[in-house]
Amino acid sequence: MAVALMAAERTRSTSRHATTPRPGAGLPLSMARAGDAVTVTRVRGREDFTRHLAELGFVPGAVVEVVSQGASGTIVRVKGCQLGLDRDTAKRISTQ
Repeated sequence: MAVALMAAERTRSTSRHATTPRPGAGLPLSMARAGDAVTVTRVRGREDFTRHLAELGFVPGAVVEVVSQGASGTIVRVKGCQLGLDRDTAKRISTQ
C-alpha cells in the first residue's frame, strides 16, 4: 500500500513539472540562441506592423535562422536576407 502511494505521488509531482511546452505556446524570437533555426508561429502587433514584417518574410511557417543575439537586438536570416531586429520587435515574433 505504501509503495503504491509513493508511486502515485511521484507521478503527480513529475506531471506538475513537465518540460514540454503547451500546444500553441511559442518562444519569442528574442529568446532563441545564435545558430538556431526556428519556425515563425505568430507575429503580434498592429496591422501595419505585422504587414511590414510579413513583407520581410516573417509569416507563420517561415523558417528563420538566428545569426546572433545581443543586448540591443537579434540578427536573423530569412528568405536569403540578413536582417537586424530590435529587442521589442523580436519579442513580438513567436516561434517554435
